[in-house]
Amino acid sequence: MANVNIKFNGKDYLLSCDDGQEESLKKLTFFLDKKYLELKKKLGNIGENKLMLITAIKLIDEHFDLRKRVKDQKDKLDELSKKFIELKSLAIKYKDVKEIEIKDLNKEIEIIKKNIEEVNSMYESMLDRTTESLEKIIKNAETSSNIQ
Repeated sequence: MANVNIKFNGKDYLLSCDDGQEESLKKLTFFLDKKYLELKKKLGNIGENKLMLITAIKLIDEHFDLRKRVKDQKDKLDELSKKFIELKSLAIKYKDVKEIEIKDLNKEIEIIKKNIEEVNSMYESMLDRTTESLEKIIKNAETSSNIQ
């Protein structure tokens, strides 16, 4: 145990604390003395015990207020976390649906490509037959004109 000299309300006190906690005890005492003197200045000389009680109540009130604010922030963070998880789930579902749509569209594109190839082949075949027919007609016309 370590002993620490502290000053509170203008008086010196010797307090004990765990080894290594001396600076922490000094800071806490300084903070308590500051709050005590602020209230003493506001309320006047109402007696040391009563002023110490009011100081303790004020500090406890601030403590509970801070705990409530921390809890409220934690609740907000938890709500945001739930919304994030929901949004992530929706994004994954959307991605999965779009991947299926892309696969379906790719299948349709392949069908259209095959149809275009078939139509091109039919067109080329029709052109070839038409060309052959025209060549026969021209040949027949030349033969007929040579005969006359």
